[in-house]
Amino acid sequence: MKLPKSSEMQALDSSAINDFGIPGIVLMENAGVGTVRMIEQELGSPEGTFAVILVGPGNNGGDGLVIGRHLHQSGCEPIFFFLVDPDSLKGDAATNLNIVKNLRLPYHVVNTSTRVKTIPILFKQIESRGKPCYVVIDAIFGTGLKRNVTDHYGEVIDLINLPGFAHNVPVVAVDIPSGMDADRGSIHNKAIVADHTATFGCPKPGQVLHGSSDLIGKLHVIDIGIPPEAVAQAKIPTDLLTEGTIRSWLTILSRRKGSHKGDHGHLAILAGSHGKTGAAILCGLGALRSGCGLVTLCVPRLLNQVYETSLIEAMTEVLPNSGTFFSIDDKELIHTILKNKKCAVIGPGIGTFPQTAKLVIDLYHQVKQPMVIDADGINILAAHFDQLSEPSGPRIFTPHPGELGRLIGKTSQEIQDNRLQAAKQACSLFTGISQKIIIVLKGAGTIIASNDGKIIINTTGNPGMATGGMGDVLGGIIGSLICQGAGCLEASGAGVYLHGKTGDALYDDIGIGFTASELADLIPVVMKPYLQ
Repeated sequence: MKLPKSSEMQALDSSAINDFGIPGIVLMENAGVGTVRMIEQELGSPEGTFAVILVGPGNNGGDGLVIGRHLHQSGCEPIFFFLVDPDSLKGDAATNLNIVKNLRLPYHVVNTSTRVKTIPILFKQIESRGKPCYVVIDAIFGTGLKRNVTDHYGEVIDLINLPGFAHNVPVVAVDIPSGMDADRGSIHNKAIVADHTATFGCPKPGQVLHGSSDLIGKLHVIDIGIPPEAVAQAKIPTDLLTEGTIRSWLTILSRRKGSHKGDHGHLAILAGSHGKTGAAILCGLGALRSGCGLVTLCVPRLLNQVYETSLIEAMTEVLPNSGTFFSIDDKELIHTILKNKKCAVIGPGIGTFPQTAKLVIDLYHQVKQPMVIDADGINILAAHFDQLSEPSGPRIFTPHPGELGRLIGKTSQEIQDNRLQAAKQACSLFTGISQKIIIVLKGAGTIIASNDGKIIINTTGNPGMATGGMGDVLGGIIGSLICQGAGCLEASGAGVYLHGKTGDALYDDIGIGFTASELADLIPVVMKPYLQ
């Protein structure tokens, strides 16, 4: 499912109108009708109630007028509150204003701070007639908003967000909660907190990025009649990970009855150091639990007993010149070990010791197999920025915001403020490189971006996964899927999706407090439907 940015969505609307001859007012009508159908499905019949419709400038306000009209058709009394001079509306919005006027539907102009104070008074007057309020419709600002919300607009948003306003009547946002950035998921000073969001044509990136669910509530995608041909020719690079996509990618997991461990790949893991052996064990557990045929852990000599007794299903290769951390002195042996492996995971818990850094840089440049680079592996390469060019094989970076910040020279907050742009910037470091490079920016709404321009956003996962070791398990899953035959992009996307879906199952069952090893143990149960 495509995730167009606001500018791309505007281009889709224009294409539907100009290339396919669908009048804009038809698209607006479809948006309003589809929203009312959704509301009635979610909230029941509106007959005998009233609705508050907040109307802003532009087509978003026009959508609100259509919604009000069709609520009226269903026996609901719409009360329009215009946050602009109604006569300033243009085009299709103005056409719908004329219909509202002809129907003699009640409206009030609330375009100053003083008039905002009249909304609760008017609300109580309407309620005193004995009609309950059915819904509050937020049709103030749409997806094109790029400035801070101030003045009476901000005061109305504060009023709607007040606990107990309208006796907790559901708030439905039109296309996007007013004040929310459609591309980034951030807030332009103030934003409506909605119970439902009816978004038109396609979901938007900001609606699936970090923290957005706190604003959008339940997201509903309303078909407004934009032809699929318009979407196809727009070549929108950003997609939403869906169950259907994952199922198509994971057909590689289907196994012949006579298959054996050698048919399902051999993963090498270089992870852990003194005090951080758990990172390697969790990574191996993630790989084994997600179906990898064989897993070999490269182990610093003095840590071998810990590894062998903690993950008995994995094999270990002892590195004689590495004591409690990885050393460049074992590079020849490691290259020999990696020769018959299908993929390698490098970085979790390895530290940034000078001898380790030299080894990581050597492997980055010399190993031809796909390599999942996580944690300290990323930190080492970020500290040796001039070494990023010309890896010998595909590379999958799996940073959290802090690690990505070190890679591209930004703070964690700057990464979080514009996650999509940060992932794209990281990919731009590898422009012109022939090898496939994937950036997996972890967090709520994990972004999977490729240096060929493709971007995917995931929606599985939950706050219960904000605990140590989760990223180590993810690295193992991605490496495992590559070993089982998935491409780098598909393995990254499916790995993130399955990782989050497993976390969701635990969150629903336990709540906060489950561990990374518990998540790894449940992976086979979550994966089982994809094997059939």
